[in-house]
Amino acid sequence: MRHFIRNSDWILILTVILLTGIGMVLIASATHGDALVAGTNRFVKRQGIFLAVNVMMAAGILMLDYHSLKRIAWPLYGITVLLLLGVMFFGHASLGAQRWIQIGPVTFQPSEFSKAFMIVCLAAFLDDRSDYLDQWKDYLPACLFMLIPFILVLRQPDLGTALVFAAITFSMFWVCGFKMKWIAALAGAFFCAAPLLWQFLHEYQRNRIRVFLDPELDPFGAGYHVIQSKIAIGSGMLWGKGWMQGTQSQLDFLPENHTDFIFAVAGEEFGFAGAVVILLLYMLLIWRGLTIALNAEDRFGTLLASGITGMYLFHVLVNVGMTIGIMPVTGVPLPFLSYGVSSLTTNMLLAAVLQNINLRHTRLQF
Repeated sequence: MRHFIRNSDWILILTVILLTGIGMVLIASATHGDALVAGTNRFVKRQGIFLAVNVMMAAGILMLDYHSLKRIAWPLYGITVLLLLGVMFFGHASLGAQRWIQIGPVTFQPSEFSKAFMIVCLAAFLDDRSDYLDQWKDYLPACLFMLIPFILVLRQPDLGTALVFAAITFSMFWVCGFKMKWIAALAGAFFCAAPLLWQFLHEYQRNRIRVFLDPELDPFGAGYHVIQSKIAIGSGMLWGKGWMQGTQSQLDFLPENHTDFIFAVAGEEFGFAGAVVILLLYMLLIWRGLTIALNAEDRFGTLLASGITGMYLFHVLVNVGMTIGIMPVTGVPLPFLSYGVSSLTTNMLLAAVLQNINLRHTRLQF
């Protein structure tokens, strides 16, 4: 225990604790109306129970050597594909998408866990081939490796999580030496193919892109979320209206205020100052992730840490961006803040993996 205390990355630990605590406070506020009707806040209670379970699971991960994850990479890949196929055939539909599986009283979202699984799988896949990644075509097997879960998630449909897979892949490719000229070529190919890709989007996804360019195009439909979110954040001004005092969130003008749009609740109730504090905490999280990736004792650890950090960064940029209207709405949750058992579990366990990589770098003996 003494070695653990001395060698742990306490900035990472405290950052996760603070973000999770702020998340519980915001969830309590966002679901306050529901709690008044039901007599108890089931969202806070459920999130709190699973938080305690996740802390114990994270402690268990710290006792393992992260290199053992590489040995189970292929079984994890198989489990990921089976879970995503299970969603297609046995999934529970909600809000126009089939993304959840219900087992008894527990409902979970396999695509959230698949992010963690695919970080491990792709890190192991690239680590085994790291000496042969000299040309752009050498990365094609890794792209094909990610293509199956990418397509399965896209069919749910869940474009946000599919894009997270792309962000994870790009983060690891960058570490492996993927050249800027190849990135420029991919970007050019994407823009050239955009008209063709548009034909494969669902109508609601097309509407989200349209209202991203002009929210007033459908102010009571596809653009409603963004308009109400911008009103909430703007009305918070510098110091905010106070906890549980926000009008947009408390009077149910702001949809999905405890999940995808929880940052808007923070902006309304804690103001610009509170939003900046949250963003600074995320900057600390990304900084520690990058530091751990740079200092990892081997390439597998570097790839794991870079994939995890890339996932966190993408989630923050997309979620915060969509709440202030500079990114399309994609349904990507905000790490540690948004309500959701699957999301919280994934983020907590990946933070534990980061800590594990850091501890092994310091040659900690258990």
